[in-house]
Amino acid sequence: MKKEHISKIIIVIVIIAVIAAFKIFNLGEYFTLSYIKESQEKFQALYSENRFMVIAGFMLIYIAVTALSLPGAAIMTIAAGALFGLIKGTIVVSFSSSIGATLACFVSRFILRDWVQGKLGDKLKTVNEGVEKEGAFYLFSLRLIPVFPFWLINLGMGLTKMPLKTFYWVSQIGMLAGTIVYVNAGKELAKIDSLSGILSPGLIASFVLLGLFPLITKKLLGLYKKKKGLGEE
Repeated sequence: MKKEHISKIIIVIVIIAVIAAFKIFNLGEYFTLSYIKESQEKFQALYSENRFMVIAGFMLIYIAVTALSLPGAAIMTIAAGALFGLIKGTIVVSFSSSIGATLACFVSRFILRDWVQGKLGDKLKTVNEGVEKEGAFYLFSLRLIPVFPFWLINLGMGLTKMPLKTFYWVSQIGMLAGTIVYVNAGKELAKIDSLSGILSPGLIASFVLLGLFPLITKKLLGLYKKKKGLGEE
């Protein structure tokens, strides 16, 4: 058996073991709004005693949660606002979420892409060509629109040929607006009753328009250049 195949098997086993432990030990209860509210004073006391260790530990947990596509990233983003404040919380979450998302993309690519490419073959040719030409714009738009699941974008992009460095920086910039909204909401933790209360229909619509803007702009610029080129001929 090739080393690559062994590595894939080991990674799959580790991921399954972690997800199983998450379910068996009911770790999801620590990623709920009620738990964050109840533990806010305890977290604040711990943070005041050792700021560096708390930030480092928070980032490691956040990266693990996003890399393994576990539920809890949104709650942790709110917790970052309550614990670190707007500016520091935004910086912590921005880097943690981008690193975790890139790891999830890498794992998806390492484990699944060859198999998916082999199964679908030519059917993915158009998708790969599109990603190669305009992938950064599409990813940027998806990141700006909160109606698309965070984990699905990470895993889906892993099946494409987008360079990981491109995936990382586009994700970091594209997720910034949503990160600020959730971190800012965390500052008012006592007033939050549910995650749905953070994103109103109007705010979601604004994100959708914001997400579509770069694609529309690119298309309009392309049409303008094409028209100008034809006119000059």
